[in-house]
Amino acid sequence: MTTLTPSPLTASDRCDRCGAQAYVRVILTSGGDLLFCGHHARKHLPALEHLASHIQDETDQMQP
Repeated sequence: MTTLTPSPLTASDRCDRCGAQAYVRVILTSGGDLLFCGHHARKHLPALEHLASHIQDETDQMQP
């Protein structure tokens, strides 16, 4: 079995909710992924954690 590591998020990755720069990728067990800015990740992650096979959190890269 091969485990794929998601590529780092870049400035061109945009939040699926508002279009801001994405800092969190949620890879769903059903396939596909969702991208979120920090705000929307905090809002939606609790509901998505049980549906995710992997959560890539790069919020530590956010500029103050």
